[in-house]
Amino acid sequence: MTGNLESLRKLEQNGAAAVVLKSIFEEEILLEANHQIKEAEKNPMIYSGLSETLDYIDLHIREDNLRKYLQLIRDAKKELSIPVIGSINCISQEDWTYFGKKMEEAGVDALELNIFLNPADFSNKEFEKSYFNIIEKVLATVDIPVAIKVSKYFTRMGLSLKALSETGISAMVLFNRFYAPDIDLDKMALTPAKLFSTREEQHETLRWIAIMSERIDCNLAASTGIHKGEDVIKMLLAGANAVQVVSTLYKNGPERIQKMLKKIDAWMTEKGFKSLDQFRGKVAEGYGEDPSAFERMQFMKHFSDIR
Repeated sequence: MTGNLESLRKLEQNGAAAVVLKSIFEEEILLEANHQIKEAEKNPMIYSGLSETLDYIDLHIREDNLRKYLQLIRDAKKELSIPVIGSINCISQEDWTYFGKKMEEAGVDALELNIFLNPADFSNKEFEKSYFNIIEKVLATVDIPVAIKVSKYFTRMGLSLKALSETGISAMVLFNRFYAPDIDLDKMALTPAKLFSTREEQHETLRWIAIMSERIDCNLAASTGIHKGEDVIKMLLAGANAVQVVSTLYKNGPERIQKMLKKIDAWMTEKGFKSLDQFRGKVAEGYGEDPSAFERMQFMKHFSDIR
């Protein structure tokens, strides 16, 4: 959706306030390089210089993919009047900084570090520390605003998000959405579950936006399960500074943005609000000084009468 100029134009025309470009995935580059290397290994004509050839293939593919991405940035900056945000998803810490610097030079307004560290990775014994290492290196390399997109898998979510907000980043996006498995009963094999989010998935994001909006030192963007104007309003009431929408645009087209904005305008008129700041974070105040105690009371209040 944000990987080509035509789609980017449509998003802006329909009211998008900014665009996050499709992530550049280091794994995709590596897979393509590995495929080309395997093909090269089959060719007897290059066997004598195989090592040098394979190194060239690896570097060429890596640079070619990055070149195409940087060109998309330049084209988007020429065509669009809204901010263009570059997105990076790497597995090696060196490429976070290399890609980030190249994107800054190409003209992106900000970077989103799509830190896709999977809790199912048993080899990563310093899972949470990796976030801080990546952020430190990128912030030391670029001068533009940096946001991080995080998962909801931390040992102690509140403390972790607060610590991340104090690293010098400009914003956090809550949350990443991981691959979800299902099982095909006929084939008795793993299959992907639903690719797109549903509105039911927004509640965990809503919860943590409300809890953290008054407790951290950076902006918060809400992501996952935001499909209608009502969902945007809820996230703003919880304290979000921005929202990201993806699945609903794939399902309903970029025109969905216009409908969402009209709903927000209508609701604000009905309630007498003239600006977003008049109601942003209004509901988050309900959590008070002790969010855990508030949630415990709500649990007892709403579930004690179930029979």
